Amino acid sequence: MTDGQKAVYQFNMGVCALVEALGMISENMQRASLGHSMAYDDKAFFGLIEQYGIHVNACMSLFQGD
Repeated sequence: MTDGQKAVYQFNMGVCALVEALGMISENMQRASLGHSMAYDDKAFFGLIEQYGIHVNACMSLFQGD
């Protein structure tokens, strides 16, 4: 994979995480409007970083070939 392809891949993973986070926010807002407890807490949101491999170590590994 070229560096350009790696950059596009990493960008796409970030977009996927963002889309999922927006869905999680939407669900939390829906539950709040109904007076229910939140479905997703901070841990769930931060978990997206690991799930999609968009933390700095994953990014560096991708470009260093590790």
